[in-house]
Amino acid sequence: MSSSDIQLLLTALASVLVLVALIVSRIRMHPLLALLIVSIGVGFATGMEPVAIVKNLSNGAGKTLGAVGVVIALGAMLGKILADSGTTERLANAILSHTSARMIPWAMTLVAFVIGIPMFFEVGLVVMLPLIFSVARKLESQERFKGSAYVYVGVPVISALAAMHGMVPPHPGPLTAIATLKTTVGPTMIYGFIAALPAMIFGGPLYGAFISPRMTTRPDEALLEQFTTTRQEAAGRNPPSVGLGVLAALLPALLMLVHAGAEMLLPKGSSAMRVAAFLGDPMVAMLLGVLFAAFTLVLMRGGDAEKLRDAMGKSLKPIAGIMLIIAGGGAFQQVLTSAKVGDAIVQLTHQFSLPPLALGWLIAMLLSVSTGSATVGIVGAAGLLAPLAGADPSLNLPLLALSIGCGSLFFNYANHAGFWMVKESFGMTMGEATKTISVVQSIVSVVGLIMVLLFNLLPPLG
Repeated sequence: MSSSDIQLLLTALASVLVLVALIVSRIRMHPLLALLIVSIGVGFATGMEPVAIVKNLSNGAGKTLGAVGVVIALGAMLGKILADSGTTERLANAILSHTSARMIPWAMTLVAFVIGIPMFFEVGLVVMLPLIFSVARKLESQERFKGSAYVYVGVPVISALAAMHGMVPPHPGPLTAIATLKTTVGPTMIYGFIAALPAMIFGGPLYGAFISPRMTTRPDEALLEQFTTTRQEAAGRNPPSVGLGVLAALLPALLMLVHAGAEMLLPKGSSAMRVAAFLGDPMVAMLLGVLFAAFTLVLMRGGDAEKLRDAMGKSLKPIAGIMLIIAGGGAFQQVLTSAKVGDAIVQLTHQFSLPPLALGWLIAMLLSVSTGSATVGIVGAAGLLAPLAGADPSLNLPLLALSIGCGSLFFNYANHAGFWMVKESFGMTMGEATKTISVVQSIVSVVGLIMVLLFNLLPPLG
């Protein structure tokens, strides 16, 4: 490694430490300001021109908001409609009435597992928040419950969504690794599904039961009011049927699932594939979900259109700050990427002598942690190992793709948009967010690697 590589790595490490200090010290700086200040500092420390720093800030923030900002806004509208119509109240009651308190995390894991098959992590979390908050709010009202009900219910969801996002096609990470390594979707998907099960169990219900009694996390009251309905508010209301409510809540996921199936079954250039790709795009799917819910749950039942419009407008206020902080995380990520921190990480990995499956996990992990982008981790690791994959016929390429996907999940922290989304949605401190999303994803990542190494002891699929 050159001295410049070492300097880049030290700069990246120092930037994260300064960011945490600005937020948690007596300064108590707002996360958006802290993210922007640290991003500018990294730019100057790595020799960027002022114009390039500004460009990276705007590109990073804009790209992140373009990818998840509108989807989060649409998800807030959908959640508000589901809450105001009494749908989440009935779904929460159904889960609580048929499930003991000990089994609730397992039930939420199953729901998130299904939601996570087609949905990105951030999109799946937006869809699940109304149900998480409704179930947790009822659970915390029980005198016997100790700790944070929101962590108890939320951690299994985070674990399941993360496992599916990093391990199972058709999510973009696994698909990118499959394409780069020139392997096939089928075996990778089978390995991914099997590996995801123990990963989401250890990172979800088991870890959640351990950590939730030790935390007092509670979301902001405004966000709680938006996504939940009290018994008094629901009294006297004639809510839609549970089946219709479930369909409205799951419609975006179903559209994305159709797109996922079409990608594996239909020719790329076919008209049916183009239609499926359009309808299954996260933004379009969420928009159709909002329109369907508004029509079937409100307007078709004689609801007031003006009140509906006002409610959807109000739904955006509690999440405006969340979206801006996520944009700041995107700016930080872009500056680190443009500073070539990823290249320094690649040079660092050249110092290790490891088996290909472990090396793929390690490279993806280091790139993801340092740049704040799981995609960068997957693309970088797959690209580096592609020549080896082509030269070694004994290497199990589906397992290598899965190993890289697992590595990209490790220790989601302050330069990841998902970290800030969890932190702000649940009203957590930096330490609480680290104990939840960062540790949960690390557990999922490590368990995934262990499963990969165990699979490698067996005859390959196909």
